[in-house]
Amino acid sequence: MAPAEVDAVVVGAGFSGLYMVHKLRGLGLSVRGFEAGADVGGTWYWNRYPGARCDVESMYYAYSFDRELVQEWEWSEKYSAQPEILRYLQHVADRHDLRRDFTFNTQVTAAAYDEASSRWTVTTSDGDQVSARYCILAVGCLSSAKLPEIPGLEQFRGRTFHTAHWPHEGVDFTGQRVGVIGTGSSGIQVIPLVAEQAEQLTVFQRTANFAFAAFNGPADQDKVSTIKSDYPSVVANIRSSYGGIPPTNPPTSALEVTPEERQRRYDERWRLGLLSGPLQAFYDIMVDRAANETAAEYVRERIREAVTDPEVAEALCPQGYAIGTKRPCLGTRYYETYNRDNVTLVNLRQTPLVAITERGIATTEGEHELDSLVFATGFDAMTGPLLAIDITGRDGATLREEWASGPITYLGLATAGFPNMFHLTGPGSPSVITNMAVSIEQHVEWVADAVAYLRDHGVAAIEADPQAQQEWTQHVQEVASYTLYPETDSWYTGSNVPGKPRVFMPYLGGVGLYRDKCQQVADDGYPGFVLTA
Repeated sequence: MAPAEVDAVVVGAGFSGLYMVHKLRGLGLSVRGFEAGADVGGTWYWNRYPGARCDVESMYYAYSFDRELVQEWEWSEKYSAQPEILRYLQHVADRHDLRRDFTFNTQVTAAAYDEASSRWTVTTSDGDQVSARYCILAVGCLSSAKLPEIPGLEQFRGRTFHTAHWPHEGVDFTGQRVGVIGTGSSGIQVIPLVAEQAEQLTVFQRTANFAFAAFNGPADQDKVSTIKSDYPSVVANIRSSYGGIPPTNPPTSALEVTPEERQRRYDERWRLGLLSGPLQAFYDIMVDRAANETAAEYVRERIREAVTDPEVAEALCPQGYAIGTKRPCLGTRYYETYNRDNVTLVNLRQTPLVAITERGIATTEGEHELDSLVFATGFDAMTGPLLAIDITGRDGATLREEWASGPITYLGLATAGFPNMFHLTGPGSPSVITNMAVSIEQHVEWVADAVAYLRDHGVAAIEADPQAQQEWTQHVQEVASYTLYPETDSWYTGSNVPGKPRVFMPYLGGVGLYRDKCQQVADDGYPGFVLTA
């Protein structure tokens, strides 16, 4: 039986997939969406672990396209927790009747391009196939979870959980001896809440991470009213900013002020969270090692103040890499958790992990007996979700082959040899360095405008030009080279995944500059792309 035909297939029903379906439907196109989960939500559907929370303020981590929704929706907290963000996305799906175009509990396993028809054949885990002119991958940047590379994982007789695939019914750790492996963002969020419930919590830390205090609380209604009353200006401001939040534009160097002034500015910024906090106090923190060290030491002092045991405090103080070059984390009483009598920190730099055993975790110092294990071990970021699909472009070339030495894209949106395929917030775009909601809207709107242009001008296919793609990929690396980011092993560089090419994947030019570039490309008739009549 011939595959069903639609104008576009959208893979994923998170922030980007929902908006993409809405925009394509507004163009009068037929759309088929696929989602592996049982409902909408994307990362906020899967990541239900205790403490899961956004690190961007709620009023900015939201859609701006529906201005009535902006005025009507009331966020309860400054930084929304997972259940509230999921309810928000479910409300958006209801409001715009988006579920009717999605097939849930269904993974896309393969997508193959046929040059003769200029169409993609998309295959699902159910064995169904759909033919589409456009294949749009809204699979997210952090949706391919990874387990640690530890011998004996299958031997453990207790319960195991990964933060990215948390049971929807929740988990009760009462009376349990629990081990948590990983102290990145999800670990820093989940550890304090597991500690409140477990009889004993043992945290296995390989690399200490910088955590900024959230100072979360009820939404500031005066601030909310101010934002809503002048929302068009707020949106224009964040879309032209660097990070997708109201810009701060620090005018001075961290090394050009007195120690007292530097301390004052860091103190002032400390309560502003992650994207407006100490890392934004001076312009040179992410480009100058000495300037960066002043911010790093400031945060280390906050750790030493929070943790009563000096030895534990020093183990929690990150050393050996520049602050901000690993994804900084937003925590709530994370460091204070180590003052609890039922919490133990195991520093794997001093006592390396040997194996997972039937009864727990063995290090060079002995075995830690556990009833449950929580893996907060992160993701195969940015490329992982895309390469999980068997994507075949022109002449049988696969995306996995094309990206064997690292991702190559034009504007982070498209790859040569894969016509009419777009990857939203892909490698080579600002995405994970910024407020994702703002970057997602920009990509979705750009793709929708491009599709409308192709239809109106009788263009059958669009793909990245190989030369433009190469130049853009080099530009992404060049911009990164002016910063401290590439010096650090992180998921930004793929270093957390054994065998993955070490390439700095996000674009560091910022939201505003990148948006201007994309708009100029569209205004000029899509130079850098090959258009086929």
